[in-house]
Amino acid sequence: MTGHIRIVNDPVELVPLLLTFNNPKFKQLYELLDKNWMTEEELAERCESACVASCLSILRKGNLIEEQWRMPKPGEKPSKEFRSTYKTFRANFQCSMIDLADLIYISLSTDENIQKLASHVEDELNSGNTSIADIARKFEVSPLVIKALSKRIPNLDVKGQGLVHVGNAR
Repeated sequence: MTGHIRIVNDPVELVPLLLTFNNPKFKQLYELLDKNWMTEEELAERCESACVASCLSILRKGNLIEEQWRMPKPGEKPSKEFRSTYKTFRANFQCSMIDLADLIYISLSTDENIQKLASHVEDELNSGNTSIADIARKFEVSPLVIKALSKRIPNLDVKGQGLVHVGNAR
């Protein structure tokens, strides 16, 4: 798998990376997936099982892992296995320092204000408002902040100029 380069063209794409590499358990899981194809059960044996599902969810959202079905032994059920997609990283974007500060803050903060804003954004989406621009205006933040929050919230993602609910695709 040599030669796969993660090219980041949008600064919001940094959020899943920062979330993954700021958490020692997530980082350990990513390093395991960098070496081998592993199932969720195998990962749970090697890492803390409580964090495996949430880490895989963030890695999927960031397009940082690939998955395939493992051929089972006779009589067993097939299971999905995962591995990291990229070996190297390249950033190809420009943003203001304020936007970069917002991205890093949203990615790494455990601040209660971020949790409240995330809850309000989810409430807006649940009430039918999917427009990133409208939500940003309502809460007096930049659209980049709303996009970054959607990368942090497990069941939300960006699609075009709007937010969408995403399921836990397995």
